[in-house]
Amino acid sequence: MEFIKVNKQYDKYVALIELNRPKELNALNLQLMGELRDALKDLDNDDDVRAIILSGNEKAFAAGADIKQMADKSAIDMLKIDQFSTWDQIRKTKKPLIAAVSGFALGGGCELAMTCDMIIASETAKFGQPEIKIGVMPGAGGTQRLTKAIGKAKAMELVLTGRFISGEEAVSYGLVNKVVPVEMYMYEALSLAKEIAQMSPIAAQLAKEAVNRSFETHLDEGLTFERKNFYLAFATEDQKEGMAAFVEKRKPEYKGK
Repeated sequence: MEFIKVNKQYDKYVALIELNRPKELNALNLQLMGELRDALKDLDNDDDVRAIILSGNEKAFAAGADIKQMADKSAIDMLKIDQFSTWDQIRKTKKPLIAAVSGFALGGGCELAMTCDMIIASETAKFGQPEIKIGVMPGAGGTQRLTKAIGKAKAMELVLTGRFISGEEAVSYGLVNKVVPVEMYMYEALSLAKEIAQMSPIAAQLAKEAVNRSFETHLDEGLTFERKNFYLAFATEDQKEGMAAFVEKRKPEYKGK
């Protein structure tokens, strides 16, 4: 891995992936995204990992896509490169994924943060979709996820003006879970990840699938999917342990089975 760092034992049951192109403000080139896809697939298959944090550095989560890789490309070139197939695979990560954002999360960086399940931001965080300023538009889900997160009017404003919003604005819009001082944002992300990692990993996966399905279906179909996943949870040892622990008034010990 050249452009990311992976720590599978960042904390018990919590892994950390750090984007690592500091000189380029973690611009998302094809190699970085490929490495990220492969790392997430590996962590999905690791039973010792129950939650994942994705971060950049204090200056930038990711300042956008690597424009140098795209500037001279034609439409056919972009079609053949098919860079968004990598994003589709990242989106299918099964385990809870938390973005820890400080500094710039712009363009592809904002889209990558929104691909995660939750976002913890520092007070220096700046979110935006400024693609319009270079003659294009968001292509990795910006027009879709941003609209679902903050509504049509605000999303239209950000996409058509390219302006940035602060972490506080992002919280008020519903884009971000929490904003904290810059020295605390990784601690907050870890605290959230540790809390989730205490739960049954199978139940967490089923619940994540059900929440995500709500954005893709009508209510009736979403409810049907939710109920099937609810019933499926009763096939797990974790369900038996969780309910037994509740009845016996003790802390459950989940094994992911």
